Parts: sequence; C-alpha cells; structure tokens
Amino acid sequence: AACLASKSDVTRGISTEATLHQCRGCRRWHREGGNWIGCELESRELMALCLKNVSGLRPKGGGAEKVRLVDAGWVWTEPHSMRLKVRLTVQKEVQSGTILQQSFVVTFVVRNQQCVECQAEYRQGSWKSLVQVRQRVDHKRTFLYLEQLILKHGAHRGCLSIETFRDGMDFYFPDKGKAARFMSFLENVVPVKVKTSKKLIGTDDKSNVSNFKYTNLVEICPLCKDDLLYLPKKTANAHGNISRLVLVKNVSDVIHLVDPLSGQTASMNPETFWRDPLRPVVTAARSRLTRYVVLGKEPVATEQNASQKNATRKSRARLAAVQVARETDLGSNDRQSEERSHVGYLLKSGDVCVGYDLTDLQFVEDDAERARSSGRLPDVVVVRKLYGGAAVPMEDGTAEARPTRKFRLRRLQTKEGEEEAAARGRSKKKMAAAMEDEDMDEEEFLREVDADREMRGNMNLYKPEEGKKKDAEMAEGDEDDEDEDDDQKVKLDELLDGLALDAGPDEADTTRPDGIDEDNAWGMPSAFEGVRAKIEGISYTGKEEARRLGEKESAAPVSGGTFGKEYKFS
Repeated sequence: AACLASKSDVTRGISTEATLHQCRGCRRWHREGGNWIGCELESRELMALCLKNVSGLRPKGGGAEKVRLVDAGWVWTEPHSMRLKVRLTVQKEVQSGTILQQSFVVTFVVRNQQCVECQAEYRQGSWKSLVQVRQRVDHKRTFLYLEQLILKHGAHRGCLSIETFRDGMDFYFPDKGKAARFMSFLENVVPVKVKTSKKLIGTDDKSNVSNFKYTNLVEICPLCKDDLLYLPKKTANAHGNISRLVLVKNVSDVIHLVDPLSGQTASMNPETFWRDPLRPVVTAARSRLTRYVVLGKEPVATEQNASQKNATRKSRARLAAVQVARETDLGSNDRQSEERSHVGYLLKSGDVCVGYDLTDLQFVEDDAERARSSGRLPDVVVVRKLYGGAAVPMEDGTAEARPTRKFRLRRLQTKEGEEEAAARGRSKKKMAAAMEDEDMDEEEFLREVDADREMRGNMNLYKPEEGKKKDAEMAEGDEDDEDEDDDQKVKLDELLDGLALDAGPDEADTTRPDGIDEDNAWGMPSAFEGVRAKIEGISYTGKEEARRLGEKESAAPVSGGTFGKEYKFS
C-alpha cells in the first residue's frame, strides 16, 4: 500500500483551478442556466457552488475511476486577491482492497460579470411593469412606514429604480412576475385596491409575439394611524357595537380601531372600507394635534358589556381617568380637562402627551357636529405619549425639532420624479417648504415609532453610530426611573447592530493606493473570517496555517480498506 501511495496520484483528472462569476452590483454569483444566486462568503451555499464547478470531481461512469469526496473546507486568502480557495480530501480505490486518500487545494478565480437585472438597470426604458403606489393624503407618514416594511422583508429586490412623488412612489420592474410579487406583498401589509392596464409596444406578426408594458395603480386606504373617525351607526353595530367615536390604532392588511374612552377594539376589512369609504373627522396632522401636560390620573374600573367581545380584562385594566391641561395654558389660566383614555396606564404626572381638542373643532359631518354640540363627545381625546426630547419644550415654547433618539432607521435608495424635481426647481421657496414638510413628516413618524411597540416589531431598528451612543445612553438613563407599566418605550434589546449613518471621515485610512480596502474588500472584515464557516460546520484554515499549506499532499492509504463518509453537497 505504501508503494502504491508513493506512485499514485488520486487527484489525476480533477481540476485545481476554476472560475466563478460575481455581479459587482448585487453581489450575486452565477450558476448554470443563466441563474444568479445570493451567497455569503464561507457559507454552505457558496461551497456547493464551488464544488459544482470543479471538473472531474464527479466523472461519468463508475468502477475504479470513481473518486469519493470525503471533506471540503475553506482556506484563507488575501481580502483583495479576488480568489477563493477550497481544500478537498478525496479517496479512490487504486487496487482491489487498497484505498488511497489525498488532500489538495482548488483555487477559484472570481471574475466580475453583470447579471441581467443589473444590466437592465443601466438601460433606458428597460422596465416592463410599473407599480404606482398612491395615497390621497397630505403627508408621507404612511410611506415612511411602508418603506421600513419593504426593507425588512426585502420586497424591493429585483426593482430597477424607485421614484418618489408628493403623494406616492413608483417602482419599476424588469418583468411582470416581479411586479406581481411586490403587489402581493403590499396587499398583505396595507389595505389597497389595484387597477391594471397595459400598453402595446411592439409585435412580431411572424412569431405572433407581442411586447407589452404594464402599469399597475395601487391605491392605499386614506385612513392613517391616529386618525379620528365618527362611524355610521350601522357600521359601529356591525363591528361589535363599538362606540361611534374611534381612533385608528394602526393599519395593516386590516384597519384596527380602538375606542379611546373604553379601550374596546375592532378590525375593519378592506372590502368593507372600499364598499363604503369613510372620511376621518380629524386627521392626525401636525396642526390638529395639541400638546397636553398630565396633572394626575386615577384608574377606572368598568363593567364588561356583553356585546363588547374584544374588550378584554387587560384592556379594561389599562383605562384611566387623566387630568390634563394644554401646555400653552400653563401659567396663564387654570383651564383643565379630565377624560378617560385608553393609554392612561402609560401616563403619570408631569408627562407630555398629544391629543385632539374637540372643543375648538367644527366637524364637517352633521351627525358628529350634533353629537359635539350636545355634549356627547369628550372635550379631549388623548392620542399618544411623547418620549425623550420630543416631550421637552425649548425656550421659545416649541418642541425640539430633532431630539436625540437611541435608534436609527434605514432608507430606500430613491430618486425624485422628474415632474416633482422640475416643480421644485422653479421656486426656491417651494423647495425649502417641501423639504421642511418632509422633515416634519419624518419627525412625526419617528414619534409614532417611539410610542408604539407593536409598530416597531414590524421594523428593523438599528443602534446609533459611535459618535452619538453617549447621547443615547444619557437619554436612556433619564428614562430608567419611569413607571414600570410603560411597555411602549424603546428598549435596547429591540435594536440591531450594523448601521452607521453620517459617521464622518474614518480615523485611519486603510485604503491602498490602488483603491482597494484591505480590511473589507468583499464585505467581510478580517476580524470575522472563519466565523460563518464555524456556524455552517465547515472547516476553515486560518492565515498562518494557510501560508504553510502546500497545494497538494502525498497520497496515503486508508486504514481498514473502507471508504469514508461521502461529503454531501447539493
């Protein structure tokens, strides 16, 4: 056996070099059939792709020429080398009852090649299906929330470009199927109705093939979080005999309503809404929300109504009668209000909240106005509690425009629509006003995120960059002594790592003169090399050992004369 091992080469016919193609734009890897697959470095999926490109590893036929792969592992390579190395161990029967084993290294050269989707992104007019998402409201808070849902679920993958407009967004897709999947995602997260049209671009009479461009209009329900509704009596009875005055708690694939005075909840299906659309009596606009200071509260014990099936013991225990005063009235008059609130359990003396002052409003709907005039509606409807810097007034009496928060959010890469950009360019005042409105809409959205734990569960929140961690820790320390019953405030265990915005210049420049970043050339810092391989259960040869490793080891006989367990890869 030792004589055969010294003269035999088990790896004969197996290539030690191969080529892999990766798209520089989307970082996906090419495989047979023109398909592209996303794989992380050191992952089992990338290992399977590499092994499929090694010729001779699975030769046709069997018998004595068959080679069995028993192990495969990653070998360290220079971050900028555009190389991947895999150490393979194979076994082969060279004589009856004699099995030899040999290890060798296969080098894969990584070449850049654009995938079909990235090629289409750089061609003008290459889209085949357009999804126009619109909501007829005067703010963009719904689209800011929808943007976070899209990012968390990766629903925008395959989209060529995204354009923003005053009342919505346009998503361009290279084919009809990707647009259909995106619209299916929208139907599962927001109440929508869809209209589809197509336009003939060209036709081939010989092959009877026509080329169409599809346009899909997706209209989102105009009801938004914290809008105040006055339901028709028939609609209120159909939804568990809920009060006619309700708040929109949140909007998902259904519309969730809550009675601000009793805590009873109800859900309205999109079909019910579109059959008879409702219009809010008060929208959750910045000009409609009034800041209040909590002066005191008392818990309220209520009896369960037999028809109020959704009013659970927990929701009834959260009711409280809160005594509030307008922030602007402090020091000028003694005007106070005392009303029940479904968020009363979150409030305590000294807190700042926002709500609707119904005494100064005049409703458009006759039923709602008669109810207000007759005193059947409360004077104040508390909407939510303010947290952090948003609750601290500045010297001029206004709230801080950009308070320090302990979380950050990602944003989609979008571009402004041509018509919107042209309209802004005509007037600097309009441009400044539009930018101010967008900043205020974003701040209002962040305040909603601060006060709604359920809403944050549908989003990815990231820890702030190093430069602002100290401020965030100070803000957290100020809230440590808050009431333990407050389950809506942001906690550190909800935040993710890995996002740095506005970080400024690096302390030390690790970029080589040729423009290659040695620390993170392929998106994996050197400190994390081998970590993914360990998680996947794949052996990894480190830097020092890789430099001493030879390209091919000598064959050695296998003790016992039996083959080892075959290394499985799909």
